Amino acid sequence: MTKNGSLYPGRTGLRLTLVGLGDVGGTLLTALKLLGDEIDEIGIYDPYEPLIDRYCMELGQVLERPSPKIVRRAPEALFDCNVFLFAASQGVPPVGAEGDVRMAQFAGNRELLKKYTRQARDTEFSGLFCQVSDPVDLLCQCVYWQSNSDENGAFDGRGLRREQIVGFGLGVMAARAQYYARQRGLDPEKIAAFGPHGAGLVVANDLENYDDELSRALTAQTVEANREVRALGFKPYIAPALSSACISLLNLMRGRPFYGAIPTDGVWFGTSAKWTERGAAPLYDVSALPPLLRGRIEAAIRELKEWEPQCKT
Repeated sequence: MTKNGSLYPGRTGLRLTLVGLGDVGGTLLTALKLLGDEIDEIGIYDPYEPLIDRYCMELGQVLERPSPKIVRRAPEALFDCNVFLFAASQGVPPVGAEGDVRMAQFAGNRELLKKYTRQARDTEFSGLFCQVSDPVDLLCQCVYWQSNSDENGAFDGRGLRREQIVGFGLGVMAARAQYYARQRGLDPEKIAAFGPHGAGLVVANDLENYDDELSRALTAQTVEANREVRALGFKPYIAPALSSACISLLNLMRGRPFYGAIPTDGVWFGTSAKWTERGAAPLYDVSALPPLLRGRIEAAIRELKEWEPQCKT
């Protein structure tokens, strides 16, 4: 075990590092301050230093209760923690931007990650690396390949292990699917979500009584949900920060089922999982799911595999 320590279900006294204090990062930090009772300390870092000062000051002024301390984390000590959260982004497309706003961030965020994955490698980080900024599924692959490549770009396997990397993007898609299920008079507790945070998402109305047409309709609504918020003139970051990042992470740390992108067939694939001492274990055996649903999931995995060359650069 390195100085960073390890993570296992139910552990208390945890030290987190959060990099990126933009809309998502700031909302995530505030939620963890209020809900993360098992967390001892959250060290924060952002290239724009006034943001660090602001959150240390404001969250230090929350009325006394059992809650994590918010402290400044020095750049050289970012991985002196159990859990590292990367919520930084090179730039989220503005309201009104066309196309898939998640995929539009891929190239920039891939480059932004490099110095942090190198630092994780150099410090022999043994904790959990959580990818929060988009597109989480593909960037998890980037984290793995970057941290395991030497200075010449050759893979040497000396970086993060696959089970150390989890992406947090699917939670909000599951929550949005439940939101639309309630509008249709369906039982939201039976909704299941799989796959990427965005295009390629797979929503199932019910794993036991699967309706392919209804499930595809719910999937389409869920994928377009962020556009509805943007149509109102706002960036849709509150629900992702809470459902995908905060709640999913706390469930993981507490040994409860959580939504996250975990290593699956050579890619990071979103599913409902549970954290164990050996890493995340999926709750569902894809081979046992209804054939039509299984086919959708397998197609989504194939699409993610097509991006592997870009993730290795």
